Amino acid sequence: MQSVFIQYVYLILIIIGLVMLAGKLKTAYPIVLVLGGLLLSFTNLFSNITIDPELIFFIFLPPLLYEAAWQTSWKEFWKWRRVITSFAFPIVIITSCVVAFASHALIPGFTLALGFLLGGIVSPPDAISATTIMRQVKAPKMLMSIVEGESLLNDASSLIVFRFALAATVTGQFHLSEAVGSFFLVITMGTVIGIVTGLIFYAIHRWLPTTPSIEIILSFLAPYCMYYFAEHFHFSGVLAVVAGGLLLSSKRHTMLTYQGRVQGSNVWSTIGFILNGIVFLLIGLQLPYIIHEMEEASLTQAILYGLVISVVLIITRICCTLGAAAFTRFMGHYITVAERNPGWKMPFVFGWAGMRGVVSLAAALSIPVLAQPGQAFPYRNLILVITFIVILVTLVFQGLTLPWVMRKLNIAGNGGGDHDQEQELLIRKTITETSLNFLEKSYGSEHELNQHLKILSAKLRTDLTIFQQDVEAFNSVSKNFLVQYHAIYLAVLDEQRKALHQLNRKEEYDEDLIRKYLSLVDLEETKLREVSFS
Repeated sequence: MQSVFIQYVYLILIIIGLVMLAGKLKTAYPIVLVLGGLLLSFTNLFSNITIDPELIFFIFLPPLLYEAAWQTSWKEFWKWRRVITSFAFPIVIITSCVVAFASHALIPGFTLALGFLLGGIVSPPDAISATTIMRQVKAPKMLMSIVEGESLLNDASSLIVFRFALAATVTGQFHLSEAVGSFFLVITMGTVIGIVTGLIFYAIHRWLPTTPSIEIILSFLAPYCMYYFAEHFHFSGVLAVVAGGLLLSSKRHTMLTYQGRVQGSNVWSTIGFILNGIVFLLIGLQLPYIIHEMEEASLTQAILYGLVISVVLIITRICCTLGAAAFTRFMGHYITVAERNPGWKMPFVFGWAGMRGVVSLAAALSIPVLAQPGQAFPYRNLILVITFIVILVTLVFQGLTLPWVMRKLNIAGNGGGDHDQEQELLIRKTITETSLNFLEKSYGSEHELNQHLKILSAKLRTDLTIFQQDVEAFNSVSKNFLVQYHAIYLAVLDEQRKALHQLNRKEEYDEDLIRKYLSLVDLEETKLREVSFS
């Protein structure tokens, strides 16, 4: 047990090293992690690390989905709801069908039920990889929002397809009318359970005497409770986590204290990073074991099947995105749509961003070893190898070429550029103006008596004057002054840290107080860097 634990420690250290290498290479870290895991798999250093198929969904999926839902903008999600839902349900089902018939025709003895099982596994794209790459090239906000929103729902729809196909493979029976009815029931009740569970956690946060530590612990328990309750009643645990996560995310400012929001955000980003890193590395580490256990086909045949399925997936997704754009343009004549003329470039890039990853691996690994007592699950290891090839091809090939495709189509830009910076100035101006009006209206009489209030009002008036000038003359000169101001302010904060460290060397100063003010300086730097115009 101790040796396995130490191996996981080493694994996390390797993940950190590979992510730093990805940063140096300016490459999305999922790509480097998968390739690194593949290289490590040939060393047999981590041969003791295995995955229990029954636990893979429950351990990894709830927190990863919850974090994704927590980070998703509900406003953007609702704005692009038609595009997101079209990719989350109809296109996932179309992709699953195409993969099912293609694999059934390609692989000898491969039934349609197994084809739909494979389709459900490989149909959902991985948003982590796509958004990581898109942020590096500063993709348009619209594209990022659709990719993030799609990832939340297509995981659920693909896993529902996976569940029905798995049941059909094990029992040998499949009734379309029952499956359609069950599909909508699973979706609806999964969503309802997620919302109800979310409301219970909201009530606990809102009206019980919690602390920041308790709030963070509750945020970890919430996705597991949502997932477990939905799965216990045989509904969609994934949709339950997504629905509950979106609900609680929209209520975060009323149910959490400011300490809980700050600390929880830092903790969740770290945990999400580690979980994603482990899963991506495991994608590469599992290959030798899977190949060793595979008996249904030779390695060459399995690689060929994986490459063909990868090409089928890429072409199908691009055809679907271009078709969806054409359908949106047609419907724009009759109903209000978010983007009446999406063109072909953005849908093509969206189609090219269909890298597979965490969910596909988790689904493949969750296939039971035995279909019946004493009877091995048919083609299990071949499905695992094909899934691995699909992940590797789409993640590495599409992932490495996505920035090039975006540049060639002139999609890569500044991600909002001057428009976003001008909006930031307007937001800061509004906040400052509101604060000053509130002080003068509610505490005007206290100004003469309270010197601190007088200083605060003077500071707000100065800030308001600067923001007003910057908004009225938002140009390169104005931005240069802002960049200079930020650089000097950051240098001032560094000097404050040095002064605090000097004070800490003196015996009479309490170190806890020094740390408190160091944290305040760190928060000030965080705030400054968040609004940087460089």
